[in-house]
Amino acid sequence: MTIIKTPDTPAAEDFTDPEAAVARLELLYNQATEFLCEGFSAAMQDGAPSARIRAYYPEIRIKTSSYAQVDSRLSFGHVSEPGIHATTVTRPDLFRSYLTQQIALLIKNHDQPVTIGASDTPIPVHFAVANNPDLVVPHQGAAGFTLRDVFDVPDLTTTNDDIVNGVHDHTEVGPLALFTAQRVDYSLARLAHYTATDAGHFQNHVLFTNYQFYVSEFENYAREQLADPDSGYTSFVSTGNVEITEADAALEQPMKLPQMPTYHLKRADGSGITLVNIGVGPSNAKTATDHIAVLRPHAWLMVGHCAGLRNTQALGDFVLAHAYLREDKVLDDDLPVWVPIPPLAEIQVALERAVAEVTELEGYELKRIMRTGTVASVDNRNWELRDQSGPVQRLSQSRAIALDMESATIAANGYRFRVPYGTLLCVSDKPLHGELKLPGMASSFYTTQVSRHLAIGIKAMEHLRGMPLERLHSRKLRSFDETAFL
Repeated sequence: MTIIKTPDTPAAEDFTDPEAAVARLELLYNQATEFLCEGFSAAMQDGAPSARIRAYYPEIRIKTSSYAQVDSRLSFGHVSEPGIHATTVTRPDLFRSYLTQQIALLIKNHDQPVTIGASDTPIPVHFAVANNPDLVVPHQGAAGFTLRDVFDVPDLTTTNDDIVNGVHDHTEVGPLALFTAQRVDYSLARLAHYTATDAGHFQNHVLFTNYQFYVSEFENYAREQLADPDSGYTSFVSTGNVEITEADAALEQPMKLPQMPTYHLKRADGSGITLVNIGVGPSNAKTATDHIAVLRPHAWLMVGHCAGLRNTQALGDFVLAHAYLREDKVLDDDLPVWVPIPPLAEIQVALERAVAEVTELEGYELKRIMRTGTVASVDNRNWELRDQSGPVQRLSQSRAIALDMESATIAANGYRFRVPYGTLLCVSDKPLHGELKLPGMASSFYTTQVSRHLAIGIKAMEHLRGMPLERLHSRKLRSFDETAFL
């Protein structure tokens, strides 16, 4: 079948101005997606076209002949070895600041231009029409013709995590970024589905929790910030993309909450805070972080509840994780359990500092309500119902002080995706010591502790916001053969 491609596509061109490079990426992407949308709309009205309709993602490419001489403390912004490195790009409008920053570093550190042009990776029609509210891709058989006969559809060979997992096979062209354009497009679609908010609302600092109780506290905090003209926060977005800019504005809730209700306290530069209620379980934790990772957040923290495993702990005490016992099983194929998940000093200091400021305790006194140690994450919520000799022995041998179902997954995926991570949990029950999470106890605990716990998470993020990226994005998260883009 004949192939009709995007007409008048500019030839590949070298750029030394990062803003001009990103502008060309936007031009190429807009031309390509508009061409696909027009072709798809015509096909839905008039039937299958006589030729295949195809458009390509734009691409960033750089060719170097020598090793970069860069500050050894910088963990990103340069390719690891001479040669050709490239990445496909989607939604340059959404990633404009990120792309401008990364391209600028690349040009500066290698003293070489980047080449912007069309790639050889087709754009799936599903992703091209995703941002057009007037177009919907029909289900199989509903269009009257086989869609993949005339349009490109998602291809798993370019939508996987081979680059992130370090198993990408590149002989001629090395990867410039952790994610291909198709992988990013896939996650953008999944985020809209699971969180019911547009990806453009997500902020650079993400808090994960496993209880809806935190949402009302987050909304209260957001309204306080919107009432303060000096806070720097500009709006609050609720699930369903409902956005308010005034502290006393009404906030309509959707009739049905999505699987992972998500809320965004925004700043003009994207440095605000997003709260995601991932619910319970490692599968949800993996799903959320798999897709949020493509947005390249500067940090994500887990602020959930856990079972305290030590007799000296009390309900409401805090646990600052500095190691993880991974029995969640959802990441074993991507990140073997023998891979250590190190604590990140910058995150640990920010969390401990936030606990001290909110509780007004310091030094040795802080140890009364916070313990640092290993957090175990399991995939069985009712682990207490099994024979205790095995689980308890492993918990004791690991020196674990707390147990939950999400923290190790979020930390491990942060490590895998090179996103700075941390965990501050709150003890809500002590099953090994007869204090189970019963209704009465739980209600009292939630009333007194949720507000303080969330305040600590927010304050930690605000400390991290003021930290330079080159310091926050630790070299601990980078592998031997690393991509240039953060």
